[in-house]
Amino acid sequence: MAHEQPPQVAVLIVGAGKGSRASEETGELPKQFFPIDGKTLFQRTVDAFAAVPQISQIVCVIPQDTDPGLIPTCRLIENGINVLTVNGGASRQLSVLNGLEMLDRMATNWDIVLVHDAARPFVSADTIEAVIAKALTHGGCIAAVPVVDSLKQAESGTSWDEDITCVSGSIRRDGIYQAQTPQGFRFAKLLSAHKQALAEGHSDCSDDSVIYENYAGPVVIAEGDRNNWKITEPEDFATARHLLRAKREAVLVPDIRVGHGYDVHAFEAGSDVMLCGLSVPHDRSLKGHSDADVGLHALTDAVLGALADGDIGSHFPPSDPEWKAAASDRFLAFAISLAGKRGATITHLDVTLVCEAPRIGPYREPMRERIAQITGLSRDRISVKATTSERLGFTGRKEGISAFATATLVFQET
Repeated sequence: MAHEQPPQVAVLIVGAGKGSRASEETGELPKQFFPIDGKTLFQRTVDAFAAVPQISQIVCVIPQDTDPGLIPTCRLIENGINVLTVNGGASRQLSVLNGLEMLDRMATNWDIVLVHDAARPFVSADTIEAVIAKALTHGGCIAAVPVVDSLKQAESGTSWDEDITCVSGSIRRDGIYQAQTPQGFRFAKLLSAHKQALAEGHSDCSDDSVIYENYAGPVVIAEGDRNNWKITEPEDFATARHLLRAKREAVLVPDIRVGHGYDVHAFEAGSDVMLCGLSVPHDRSLKGHSDADVGLHALTDAVLGALADGDIGSHFPPSDPEWKAAASDRFLAFAISLAGKRGATITHLDVTLVCEAPRIGPYREPMRERIAQITGLSRDRISVKATTSERLGFTGRKEGISAFATATLVFQET
């Protein structure tokens, strides 16, 4: 069975407007290119999407004649994400269409496209991933948050004072949501919907979900984040600086996460066992779909546990013949790479092997060295221990080997 290919996901980050409402703060510079703490809003937004592993292409929609020094770049090259730019149009709708047509000219068959405002730099990875997941399932999805304030209908002018705005009624807020971006859609359907809307004379719609609803299909909601607001007014920049300062102060307390892994394999006929990447002579082997390296399996699960990203079976299912007799160092190397993409540094790995035989002592240091080769960690950050179960249980009866592992990860601000 061929291994299923991941969906192809691209994002359009739209920032082709003038941002004139913020000009009191930004002057003649469009707000999306205004720096906050040394980094423009546009660049912060690009960095937020570049940190999401599912995304493989970013297209920035920018104003014509943008200073090349202001054009965002991808600073997370290890993710393999390409960043391109395209000029915007006379309206946001036409700017999005320009971006969609650029994606359409590429050789890739895009499954999902996200559309996001460049002036929403605090979008979280959780929000982005939730929109991708629901767009894949339902075709169209927007990030949104429930409205929590009372809503009032109003009208200007009264019989005694034309300058006064009065409440004319109340609106129930049940089921009312405030739309955000990103908005995610099946690429082909959104492109077709945009073309159809333009052909029918519509060129100034500011919300892609409206176009999708009218010409492609229903749109569902993914829970948004109240920090994912659009910087619009001059005073919003002070709020943004405050939020960044709070994030910096939070980093002073490191984001340390510890994952736990456990694995067990039974013995079968054979002449050696794979343990922590080494072939150890023994009168039996370990039974498993892969090479049954119980130590590396436990370490892989420990890293995935610290990432809160499933377990070894969810990434490498034993039902898949691709992993038949596979070397387990591939599994651990995958988990290490995934940690790097998530902005995590692995500071320590610890594995304990539980068995009556074979003797682990003579192989402990070579095992540490092998794990160091697989992970890129220095050997002084890797611990390999062994113990018996005092002849109790299946390990005591020499029916198999179990392993416990922990992984310590420190996450950095991206």
